[in-house]
Amino acid sequence: MRDRFPLFHIFGASLVLALTVLGTDVRADGMAHGQQNQPCGSPAALDDGWTIATPDSVGMDGERLCGIAARLGLRSSEVHSVVVARHGKLVFEQYFSGIDQPWGQPEGRIEFTPTTKHDMRSASKSVTSLLVGIAIDRKLIASANEPVLKFFPEHQPAKSAGWDAITLRHLLTMSSGIKWDETLPWNDPANDEPHLAFDADPIGYVLGKPIAAPPDTLWTYNGGGTDLLGNIVEQVYGKPLEAFAREALFQPLGITDLEWKTYKNGKIAAASGLRLRPRDAAKIGQLVLDHGQWKGQQIISADWIAQSIAPRFQAVGYFGGTLFYGYQWWMGRSLAEGKEIKWIGAFGWGGQRIIVIPDLDLVMMTTAAQYGQPKEGLAAMDILANIIIPAVRDAH
Repeated sequence: MRDRFPLFHIFGASLVLALTVLGTDVRADGMAHGQQNQPCGSPAALDDGWTIATPDSVGMDGERLCGIAARLGLRSSEVHSVVVARHGKLVFEQYFSGIDQPWGQPEGRIEFTPTTKHDMRSASKSVTSLLVGIAIDRKLIASANEPVLKFFPEHQPAKSAGWDAITLRHLLTMSSGIKWDETLPWNDPANDEPHLAFDADPIGYVLGKPIAAPPDTLWTYNGGGTDLLGNIVEQVYGKPLEAFAREALFQPLGITDLEWKTYKNGKIAAASGLRLRPRDAAKIGQLVLDHGQWKGQQIISADWIAQSIAPRFQAVGYFGGTLFYGYQWWMGRSLAEGKEIKWIGAFGWGGQRIIVIPDLDLVMMTTAAQYGQPKEGLAAMDILANIIIPAVRDAH
């Protein structure tokens, strides 16, 4: 979950102490120093496919949304951006300057703007899941019930007992039963995650892991399974994963400014390497909200979206075990003004969040630099429950 390997350096106390994006440095008008767009939260007109609207025109309280910066400041949140869309229209975005350490680059203060890309970290997993769905829609893959080993015949001799029963669906739901642990300290040899970044054959490393439990019986967070999925998509498409992503997903969404980083060993990081503009990441949420459509074009089948966001496992061991898990998507809920609101989410280490609320026809996207902090991601959930959802004046 922490997907720390792209930094190539361990975050020390210096980064934690230096992360002062907002602190309590908020002006009397509720705006944070360093905020990049005026008036409060008014989206930039970038001709990137988003229809721009005012919050009030889509049934939201714009004045209440203006309190986001002040609310974030109360928690010293290190949030870099907040984007909100409703009824398919972009209605709010704010950007803040802050310390960050993008994939493979030294840490430094960045002036975030609507055109600044940001690490998505493990939110990349949700995008990889969408790409698997498109490959199935195109019949490049027969179904999610295909056995994983079918795609890796060269690794058959090294496979452990039990691998024959594992399918793509088990990788998608992280219920494969593979013995895997990403929760250990980064320098612990037993931590499986660094092997994805540094092993000469990371796919072989994953496929060589023993099976701890039969499929569908044990949920364990596993980025190695996501990297297998990305490699399978590459195989069936015959080109790199990023090429498929650009052609099949990003181009139809009008997303042109992106990066999908590779590990030190040269393998693409299907589980964590995507970098997008936050307002482009919000398009991913809008695509899910609209059952696989964008601007009337069916990019992914509605059936795959429905399968992806159906709760399949209790995510034991993450976020207090309170969330459910689908096909690389999280399901949770927020309590807003006494009402329970369900949502679907793509989560990335450090506070990267794409939140989709079907009942309110709403998408929220945040980026942040809360890497390694106990409060990681809490700022997004706080403004979602206490400002963004309550700002909705109607449920239609």
